[in-house]
Amino acid sequence: MATSKRSTTTMKVAQVPAAGADFQIVEREIPEPGAGHVRIKVQACGVCHSDELTKEGYWPGISYPRVPGHEVAGVIDALGAGVSTWRAGQRVGVGWHGWHDNTCPECRRGDFINCRNQKVAGISFDGGYQEYMIAPVEGLAAIPESLNAAEAAPLLCAGITTYNALRHSGARPGDLVAVLGVGGLGHLGIQFASKFGYKVAAIGRGSEDAALAKQLGASFYVDSKAERASEALQRQGGAQVILATAPSAKAMSELIDGLGPNGKLMVVGAAAQPIEVTPLQLIRGNRTIQGWASGTAADSEDTLRFAELSGVRPMIEAYPLEKAAEAYARMMSGKAEFRVVLTM
Repeated sequence: MATSKRSTTTMKVAQVPAAGADFQIVEREIPEPGAGHVRIKVQACGVCHSDELTKEGYWPGISYPRVPGHEVAGVIDALGAGVSTWRAGQRVGVGWHGWHDNTCPECRRGDFINCRNQKVAGISFDGGYQEYMIAPVEGLAAIPESLNAAEAAPLLCAGITTYNALRHSGARPGDLVAVLGVGGLGHLGIQFASKFGYKVAAIGRGSEDAALAKQLGASFYVDSKAERASEALQRQGGAQVILATAPSAKAMSELIDGLGPNGKLMVVGAAAQPIEVTPLQLIRGNRTIQGWASGTAADSEDTLRFAELSGVRPMIEAYPLEKAAEAYARMMSGKAEFRVVLTM
């Protein structure tokens, strides 16, 4: 096992001791990686709304104490037995998809994101709210040298989710693509959609996001408080794709009539309420609704490389690890602009 020199044997960890409990900053022994795993010296970790699943215990079967975090960027610090395709000192990231079993029916067909036994970073095993993290090699994505850790971290969840959904949406350059929401996901979705060559409509509530949306690459902005967004889209011929990033089922439902022929509503914003749609709305125009769940480590690498080449970058607010509770509260407030990142 290759190991870098360290002056200490302990590390700082921001852990959730029990479901619904406050964060604790504790000292733990720096762990050693087992077979098929590496140890990452964490440099940055995004704070995602999905971390609520760990914080509040909403994920079935989660064990405590648990360290959240699935937007991890750092450097490999040590290699476990049998790891030959990664090296100590290599820059890597870990996203939502932390591991797949390679044996279930989906994995045998290469559909790793739908592995029946997949493990999620920060839920199935301790994530990136700590100075060192153990990760399976299946979850590792190489990070380009030109991206700093704080920029790369949000691209491993918010970035891959929007990039991957758009590139699998069927939209072609020149098509009208609408992005619902100018927030943590939406501000990246607008950038990716613009760089893909789409005519981009950004949809928000209120006029305050109009200037920013256009700076990010939107062709025009629709204020859903001032007009019916579906009608605004139909005046442009209807959207080929609507990327729904805002976690509002009501807003998604109201946009279905804004789809053009063969249009698709791509859902990436997680909302608990049902999307309301009539069969006639779908039949007329051959419309479809599809969900999309992030992607694998290979998809993360695609996202990072495209961001490097195109200049897509997240807008972030950085906090030190010791202020994990404050960072999490800021993220949950919905007022962050736009991704909250812990830095080590």
